[in-house]
Amino acid sequence: MQTSREEPAPGAGTAVLEKTRQRRTPRPHSWPERRLASAGRSAERLLEHAGGMATLVWRTLVYLFTGRIPFREFANQVYWMGVGSIPIVMVTGSLAGVVTSQQGGYQFTGNMPLEYLGSVVASSIILELGPVLTAVVLIGRVGARITAELGTMRVSEQIDALYSLGRDPVRTLVAPRIVAGIVSVPILVAIANLVGLYAGMMAAQFTVGLGRQSFFYGASLFWHDWDMFYSLSKALAFGFVIPLVACHMGLATRGGAEGVGRYTTAAVVTMTLGVLILDALFPPLLLN
Repeated sequence: MQTSREEPAPGAGTAVLEKTRQRRTPRPHSWPERRLASAGRSAERLLEHAGGMATLVWRTLVYLFTGRIPFREFANQVYWMGVGSIPIVMVTGSLAGVVTSQQGGYQFTGNMPLEYLGSVVASSIILELGPVLTAVVLIGRVGARITAELGTMRVSEQIDALYSLGRDPVRTLVAPRIVAGIVSVPILVAIANLVGLYAGMMAAQFTVGLGRQSFFYGASLFWHDWDMFYSLSKALAFGFVIPLVACHMGLATRGGAEGVGRYTTAAVVTMTLGVLILDALFPPLLLN
């Protein structure tokens, strides 16, 4: 007994192949789906960076409290960050004092007693301009260099060589830089505050004829000892964040020479935003 087979209709194979291709081709994502996926990837990268920095902080604390940070490397970093930054910090602080005094004198002349100019200059320099401008200068001079240095070591496999020799890069490279930043930046901010006050006083004397005694009398009218603690607390926080972000971005560098440039730029942007965000958080935390 023979069974009859039906001949396929002309073009039926092509239709089947087209349906199979359509089933295998992924459906294009809509605009909300693409935005949601992009936000998810950004959140994932943010959490990766946060986790990496938290790990560096923990390992630095372990090496710090066990006394295993190389003292020679720590001293070199203090000299490079602190002593090497004094000239540019003094220039920045003096210019901030001069500009603040000139603009205050322009607004006060004929409207308010000039003695109040001393209070405006002292408050502006100590509470805000001294710590923030010093941090911005150190981001460019110290933070960018740390990221580029560690990033170059990463892409040239020098970091891997340290691991192969049994040496932890966090102990030899990261911890000395973070501790040196915590020690150096408050001293630099204190220098910037003193230089800024002196420059502001001299500028007030030359521009509006305000004498030194009148300047310091005005500065003492609204002075609080807490202001200096507030200023140095800012400096301590900035001195911790700048080398931490710089070291993390340096160790995370990928992509050869182009990656070093890309990660250094990202580190500068991140450090600047971090300093400004911390600066905005300090008044509600310590001035209320």
